[in-house]
Amino acid sequence: MKRNWCILIFLFGFNLICFSQIRNEVLLKEGWKFTRDDNPEFVDPDFDDRAWQPVVVPHDWAIYGPFSSQNDKQNVAITQDGQKEALEHAGRTGGLPFVGVGWYRIEFELPDFAPDRQSFILFDGAMSQANVYINGQKVGEWPNGYNSFYFNISPYLVSGKKNVLAVRLENLPESSRWYPGAGLYRNVHIITTSDAYIPIWGTYITTPVIHKDFAKVNIRTKVCLPENADPGLYTIETVIFDSSHKEIQKTKTSLTSLLYGDISQEIVVKNPVLWSPDQPVLYTAKTFLYEGTTLKDQYSTPFGIRSIEIIPEKGFFLNGEKTVFKGVCNHHDLGPLGAAVNDAAIRRQIRLLKDMGCNAIRTSHNMPAPELVKACDEMGMMLMVESFDEWNTPKCKNGYNLFFDEWAEKDLVNLIWNYRNNPSVVMWCIGNEVPNQWTEGDCKIAKRLQDICHREDPSRPVTQGMDAPDAVVNNNFAAVMDVAGFNYRPFRYQVNYKKLPQGIILGSETASTVSSRGVYKFPVERKAMQRYEDHQSSSYDVEHCGWSNLPEDDFIQHEDLPYCIGEFVWTGFDYLGEPTPYYTDWPSHSSLFGIIDLAGIPKDRFYLYRSHWNREEETLHILPHWTWKGREGEITPVFVYTNYPSAELFINGKSQGKRTKDLSIGIDSTYTDAAQKSFERQKRYRLMWMDTRYEPGTVKVVAYDNEGKAVAEKEVHTAGKPHHLVLTADRDRLAADGEDLSFINVKVVDKDGNLCPDATSKIKFKVKGAGVFRAAANGNPASLESFQKPEMKLFSGQLTAIVQTISKAGTIIFEASSPGIKSASIKLISE
Repeated sequence: MKRNWCILIFLFGFNLICFSQIRNEVLLKEGWKFTRDDNPEFVDPDFDDRAWQPVVVPHDWAIYGPFSSQNDKQNVAITQDGQKEALEHAGRTGGLPFVGVGWYRIEFELPDFAPDRQSFILFDGAMSQANVYINGQKVGEWPNGYNSFYFNISPYLVSGKKNVLAVRLENLPESSRWYPGAGLYRNVHIITTSDAYIPIWGTYITTPVIHKDFAKVNIRTKVCLPENADPGLYTIETVIFDSSHKEIQKTKTSLTSLLYGDISQEIVVKNPVLWSPDQPVLYTAKTFLYEGTTLKDQYSTPFGIRSIEIIPEKGFFLNGEKTVFKGVCNHHDLGPLGAAVNDAAIRRQIRLLKDMGCNAIRTSHNMPAPELVKACDEMGMMLMVESFDEWNTPKCKNGYNLFFDEWAEKDLVNLIWNYRNNPSVVMWCIGNEVPNQWTEGDCKIAKRLQDICHREDPSRPVTQGMDAPDAVVNNNFAAVMDVAGFNYRPFRYQVNYKKLPQGIILGSETASTVSSRGVYKFPVERKAMQRYEDHQSSSYDVEHCGWSNLPEDDFIQHEDLPYCIGEFVWTGFDYLGEPTPYYTDWPSHSSLFGIIDLAGIPKDRFYLYRSHWNREEETLHILPHWTWKGREGEITPVFVYTNYPSAELFINGKSQGKRTKDLSIGIDSTYTDAAQKSFERQKRYRLMWMDTRYEPGTVKVVAYDNEGKAVAEKEVHTAGKPHHLVLTADRDRLAADGEDLSFINVKVVDKDGNLCPDATSKIKFKVKGAGVFRAAANGNPASLESFQKPEMKLFSGQLTAIVQTISKAGTIIFEASSPGIKSASIKLISE
């Protein structure tokens, strides 16, 4: 009987990628061919694919457009948004051509492969319904487009010759509620090992005991040996390295006693430096597998030493300190880059969020890319990692409900094994607003999924986002969860807290405030689902969805209720699809929920959150702009977002009065319609002058500290005619790897340098030297301009252009020009 030994050893690790003579990993990036045709002959290794399009992976075939109202037009009633009858939704999934079949093929050689070695193919994500073939033979399939998966391809490879990989993907119509992307949009790896090896995701590291002067590190490792191998001939050595790559401790264990069970290796780390958002220190466990004295495999696992705990009535504790989630929800698309993963783009998003004071991201509503998790580990951002947007009851008729019963456990296991060593991951989320939450008895499904999480990773709590607060309390859906996560309806927090056993409440999804950068609507009134002819929403930050609220409606809960452990705002960034409230108003095709727009430019709301979340840094932000030809003499309210308690406003030198945040305002007294209409809660967090009138000139604000001392000031001026362009790069020194990106803000200003906030000029781009133009976006949710064309109109006076390096060092010159406006250029260094 043929037999492979697969043995578990307690070690404790993280995600692994290592390179050595005995383990080799290849990324399949260049050399791919792609077609949107569909033919079963494409699996044939001898098929002539020379006419196919050459592409580089990661690749999103749909982001290139064109936009069309006919792409995945859905005639549905969105019940979770309160719709009772079916409506025609043209831009629900972004209006991009992601529906249909795509094929990818590539030839590759593995010089290190031989019959006595093992090779695996790992997909970080493939959208979707992947069918994988090697040399004409089917290797396997995986329907979930967001999850990572791998197959052993050793039996299908030909040693010493070229091999052909073919992948068929298909996105069904009405399979998503937002833009999912299309294609091999995440990395593809081929990993070759010896005949004795540690499998993919084969380590599991925990830190069960942490004290100031020492921490115990447990490491569990899975080992696969050749058939009929004697485990007694093998040993595993684990070496721990600190963040400066210095060896600090090691241990060695024989596999003799592992024949029928697991062994827990324990390593003590003295004077540990704990991982946290403020100090994201990583250790590395290197695992060496020996047969006698021969090294058979080497596996590297970064990890962090940190503790997490949920204490009833008190909250969430990280390393023994109470920590409130100041989080955002993010979809996986990267705006004009689409779903194609890019490390530089991800890290830029994290930098912006951290500057705002954000400390956590919810990966809504899907499994994240490994690049995001790695970046969060290294940059200090906690993660709530989410799995499913629906279970076996559909939201979309061709959504994951078609696969849930057969694939849910497989998907959940892959997700957890992939990321259970990452210190940034502090919570698993098993679902988002699933329709099952209304069904009596379906709490059993919730418990089953949670039990799988506990089985595979007992170290983290489990939650889900529920938007039916009364139903889930009455039918035990909320009670079975480690953490009851509520989407919206914060006015039910106090009621449901009294009914639930956990003693804590999480705002798993909050706000859904809508706004368009630089667009202001009058009169300034709180409104729900307000629509305008220009398809925009007001950046006074007083408009929201029918089921949701304004930011302060959440701030006040998590400040005043000790059992509220924080929130995840919908959303950190605008994303493609879901242009609420413009469901039926083409060309609206991207969201307005973001605190930061699709171009990665902060909206006014960014500074409201920053003033509340990032108290250590100065925030002093004035809105609106002060260029309003034709509004002379009309009431034009001025808001100030600041972390200072008081400020005085001046218009052309005349004081408009001093305002102070009213900290006496509480929760219960501000639920009334009158209180909401008069912005009572906003007076605790914003400074507002509601009766100011517009006159051209200068708006000045002077901020005061708690002692009444003037400590900061800022001015906004009426802009003149557009005069010249100003370019600002997020990074001017890049890696010459063919993947690094610089995001360049392009804005038009008058002769004195004031932003021209109503400018819509078309800007043309040129890139010279060691880089290429990659994409551009202006943040306009109703713009149908191509992201890839080297020209675009400004929106509210600004846009973002993206430059990508080539695989050659040198200087990059980016130029921007527009008729009648002085052009500008900026130099970048690729090295």
